[in-house]
Amino acid sequence: MTILLIEDEPLVAKTLEKMVRKLEPDATITGPLASVAETCTFLQTQPSPDLIVSDIQLADGVSFDIFQQADMACPVIFTTAYDEYAIRAFKLNSIDYLLKPIDPEELQAAFAKFHRWQPDGQSFKQQFREFLADLSTEGTTRKYKRRFTAHYLRQIVPVAQEKVACFCRDEVIYLHTTEGQKLITDYNTLDELEDLTDPAVFFRANRQYLVNLEAIAGYQPHYSGKLLLTLHKPCTAEIIISKEKAPVFRDWFEG
Repeated sequence: MTILLIEDEPLVAKTLEKMVRKLEPDATITGPLASVAETCTFLQTQPSPDLIVSDIQLADGVSFDIFQQADMACPVIFTTAYDEYAIRAFKLNSIDYLLKPIDPEELQAAFAKFHRWQPDGQSFKQQFREFLADLSTEGTTRKYKRRFTAHYLRQIVPVAQEKVACFCRDEVIYLHTTEGQKLITDYNTLDELEDLTDPAVFFRANRQYLVNLEAIAGYQPHYSGKLLLTLHKPCTAEIIISKEKAPVFRDWFEG
């Protein structure tokens, strides 16, 4: 049995792989792959796996884009932080649909369901084609991450968007919560996070900070044309926005 993992968050990917290896010790596990482009290349050049465990929202699009380009004939277990995708996922007659953070018992139940289910390959292909046709007619809008993962003590914990005050780059990427916690993440760059976050909610203040609108207490103009942001307590970060970027920030801040 071969299993392909598709997940763009490094921390989540490591945890998912450990969970799958524990549940299916005899399986050959490929991945995790992190993008639509990488996965399409893999599926076009490698034999089809027996099962795919896939996040829906990836860094360069949604995993449904993969299925539009690849001739899919295997079942899928979907994982995501976005419950609005549930109906679409089940239209695919997927094995299961798991919300993050993934519960080990729910993942185990999904694998048990997979072993009980023996889908007909041609029927499954036709189901995908019908689903993808529905997608193309209704149109899709860009979906942004609403939940982020970080290290807390020895655990991996989810942090909802509204609990994120800002992300800060200081050798690694830290997540500052609205409650004053400073948590380490596994994101590589702020550029990556800027692409994953909703631009109506998060603003790239400078090379060091990506800040949440709701966390901003106010800003103070400087005679040089720069702006000094202050965040709601208990966050104490003072964030400087350049003269060149100040007009863009004002437009964004005023909505």
